[in-house]
Amino acid sequence: MRIGVPKEIKNHEYRIGLTPAGVKELVMNGHEVMVENNGGAAIGFENDQYLAAGASIIDTAEEIFAKAEMIIKVKEPQPNECRMLREGQVLFTYLHLAPDPEQTELLVASGATCIAYETVTDPRGGLPLLAPMSEVAGRMSIQAGAHHLEKAQGGLGALLGGVPGVAPAKVLIIGGGVVGTQAARMAVGMGADVTILDRSLPRLRQLDTEFDGRLRTVYSTVDALEQYALEAELVIGAVLIPGAAAPKLLTRDMISRMKKGAVVVDVAIDQGGCFETSKATTHQDPTYVVDDVVHYCVANMPGGVARTSTIALTNATLPFAVALANKGAKKALLDDAHLMNGLNVHAGKVTYQAVADVLGYDYVAPTKALGA
Repeated sequence: MRIGVPKEIKNHEYRIGLTPAGVKELVMNGHEVMVENNGGAAIGFENDQYLAAGASIIDTAEEIFAKAEMIIKVKEPQPNECRMLREGQVLFTYLHLAPDPEQTELLVASGATCIAYETVTDPRGGLPLLAPMSEVAGRMSIQAGAHHLEKAQGGLGALLGGVPGVAPAKVLIIGGGVVGTQAARMAVGMGADVTILDRSLPRLRQLDTEFDGRLRTVYSTVDALEQYALEAELVIGAVLIPGAAAPKLLTRDMISRMKKGAVVVDVAIDQGGCFETSKATTHQDPTYVVDDVVHYCVANMPGGVARTSTIALTNATLPFAVALANKGAKKALLDDAHLMNGLNVHAGKVTYQAVADVLGYDYVAPTKALGA
């Protein structure tokens, strides 16, 4: 199979879909890999390393899209990239379609086979291609929140861990999944006063055991959310409904009553955000203020530590990329129900229920769309 890896074009996005090690793996399996010129140079993956691994270096994304049978990316394709896709071509990347009707419309029109990292599953019910970036984003959320709590950044001027004689800042983490757990690990490590809200009692029990009483676990209700949000200096939004738009848990009214200079970090912004006042921002201009509360809503947070993120992500995606290349997309999807769960759009049909429901498309079961 001829595989193309274009350079990412989103604001301050330096990750890349394959490392030189990943290229070597695909080449050893008999495939041809094309990488856009300097696609990974910003994070230390130079053209020479890709050439040594067996890739060819291509000057433009247009040429890669025109020649490749499968495109491997990191972030969702931008409108001009969507228009370069064609019928029968495979796109393997993050898509986050539920809050993005324009991208969905363009992918449907392209006729391509579009497989989303974020909805591929594993036998334990996890999301193995989302988990590495969730781990990064969870840890980064506390770094970002602590930084923006500084007075010069518009925050309250509070140190997350306090000092002897001064109480630590209160951190509320909404959601006890991968993002929430990693955020909690960082916040507890920095000495903050941490509360996690979740609606799963078994998960709260696990977190209580894991952190051995070093944080507070609370069952999530509207009342609990309001109580702890109004007390907090830092709130992390870490909720996920796989493939669907995130629920708006923190209302405009709650935000307006929070402490002046408090910080909210919405890690769910890729899926539309879980705060009513959230709107996507960039690494270049990461924050804005609503009702004296600093909002950090960067849509590609892991891109800020792009080298770590690229290696972590491609460790997880590579086995699936090899299967798609070795077997062809149709057979690889039919052979693996977990990879099949990643199929969001195929040949002009929306094949992921949550996306079809929220955007008003007719849902077509993946197996039916593939003609199986």
